[in-house]
Amino acid sequence: MPHIEWNADLEIGINVIDGQHRRIVDYINTLTDIARQPNRQIIGAVIDDLIDYTYSHFEFEEALMEEAGYEPVAVHCRTHEAFREQINAFKARFKAGEEVTEDLSELLRTWLINHIVKEDSDYAPLVQKKLPGIERKDQGSWLGNTVKRFFSG
Repeated sequence: MPHIEWNADLEIGINVIDGQHRRIVDYINTLTDIARQPNRQIIGAVIDDLIDYTYSHFEFEEALMEEAGYEPVAVHCRTHEAFREQINAFKARFKAGEEVTEDLSELLRTWLINHIVKEDSDYAPLVQKKLPGIERKDQGSWLGNTVKRFFSG
């Protein structure tokens, strides 16, 4: 399976979110690469990291939409929850000994691209309008504090 190549079509115009999406793409590409290896421990670690990062991304994105007053945030959150259920089912199957790497990689790549292009692109203009300082990463900003809360270890 070929790598996902990041391009302008995948950008929603909010640098912090685009950066998080790129990171998820990197995880998906790593999963694609290691699917050929028989080392279940490494594959399991990548799956766990990808799921953890995806959860943090979803929570960050949901907080951003709420802060901007995006009205369909509840619908967007439900799509995130449905996806969480899907990836957790894959994780459970993997832990039970099933080989799921290729199927999980395919689900992730299809879902991510569709989600970015459709749902995430819908909220971006409102966030850019309502939170014009979103690109600032200074210590006291909403963005700086929220990034620390979701992505600091």
